[in-house]
Amino acid sequence: MAETAEAVEDKQDQQEGAPQADAKKQAQSVELSEASGSESAGSGGSIDILLDMNVPVTVTIGQTEMSVQRLLQLGPGSVMTLDKSIEEPADLYLKETRFATGNIVVVDGRFAVKIGRILGLGDSAGKVGEE
Repeated sequence: MAETAEAVEDKQDQQEGAPQADAKKQAQSVELSEASGSESAGSGGSIDILLDMNVPVTVTIGQTEMSVQRLLQLGPGSVMTLDKSIEEPADLYLKETRFATGNIVVVDGRFAVKIGRILGLGDSAGKVGEE
């Protein structure tokens, strides 16, 4: 074991004196070429791959707050009153950002949303839970 420790120390001493160690300590300037905006990114930069992706969309018809005690008392038939009236549109979220509003409708016996308005960047003012 002592022989191994001596061999490691000798190797470290040799590396300290080597020019490679000095090169690692010194900063060197590098010239980078300017990228032109007209060059195509090739097939790897195509946006087409994104068009086939599925993203989760959340529809919120309202919110409420309640104590944990009240939450534990809920059961079948319990009713929770939400903060929105029935005439107000539902909010659609992509991740946590609101991007549209719409009305809840029924299509073939299932809930659906009829988009009423697509929001712009300035309109989306709100994340899930903020209003």
